[in-house]
Amino acid sequence: MLKYILRRLANYVILLFLAVSGTYFLAAVCLNPYSLYAVRQPPIDPNVLENMMRSYNLSDQVPLIERYWTWLTNILLHWDWGRSPLGAYVNEQIATRMWVSLRLVLIGTLVGTVIGVALGVWAAVRQYKVGDRVYTVLAMVSLCTPTVVMAVIAMISATKINRWTGLQIFEFIGIRGNTGNYPGAALVDSLQHLLLPTLVLLIIQATYLSRMQRNLMLDALGSDFVRTARAKGLTRQQAVRRHALRTALIPIGTQVAFSIPLMFTGAVVTETVFNWQGIGKYMVDTITKMDVHGVVAVTAFSGVLICIGAILSDVVVSALDPRVRLT
Repeated sequence: MLKYILRRLANYVILLFLAVSGTYFLAAVCLNPYSLYAVRQPPIDPNVLENMMRSYNLSDQVPLIERYWTWLTNILLHWDWGRSPLGAYVNEQIATRMWVSLRLVLIGTLVGTVIGVALGVWAAVRQYKVGDRVYTVLAMVSLCTPTVVMAVIAMISATKINRWTGLQIFEFIGIRGNTGNYPGAALVDSLQHLLLPTLVLLIIQATYLSRMQRNLMLDALGSDFVRTARAKGLTRQQAVRRHALRTALIPIGTQVAFSIPLMFTGAVVTETVFNWQGIGKYMVDTITKMDVHGVVAVTAFSGVLICIGAILSDVVVSALDPRVRLT
């Protein structure tokens, strides 16, 4: 298993290097950092602007391949991912925003996965009953509701709950607010701001996975090996738990392994609505602010997470499916 993972990891590293290098060339050609200073008042002296862009390794007067080599050597020798056209260090931006997104994404994804799998199994074993039909209607409504609409509904509902109770239970703008003077006030304030956006991501993840788990579970319940297990004397609950569920979890394991990395950059709408300065929002900002180095850094960060997800997928599948281990 270790040899297999190392071989896959080597392939991923090569692919990641090619993808990140390609992104650098594309961003350097398509983005124009000079445009950020075109409307500045008073205008910046062209010579001053050019010297500044050269110091940031963003000058279009320098050949592209030379800029690429400078950028690459700075990363390999100093782990310096460069600076934005406004002078901000990309390393600092990624390091700060990564942990902001981690708090939001990891909880929402993991809890949403557990709830989604449980709901999918519950609905599958009660196919066509009242509970299954009610769940199906609610799930379809949730799937058809855009994330931004769901987030706004959550904010309106939270505001009404706060007014009704007379307590500030929910805080939903930014990651921190006014903290009290009691012990643990900072932790409570962080949890209050974390609750609502996490709930939105949890609902999205749980709804999507529950529908997938239900369909996979129904296929497994109708399989020959489940009928054989029942014929050998197992109860329906035992057959579901020991055979059908394990088989139905294999595709879910792969999906979850990839969904955690993708959620870091995929939670753009949630982070924007709730004003969370995470990786998703930073990804959009780098494009709108012509930040070549920022775009490449986010691409590299996403690529690393995808590689981790691919390796986790291999591990999860091998743990759930004995045939993979034998192979």
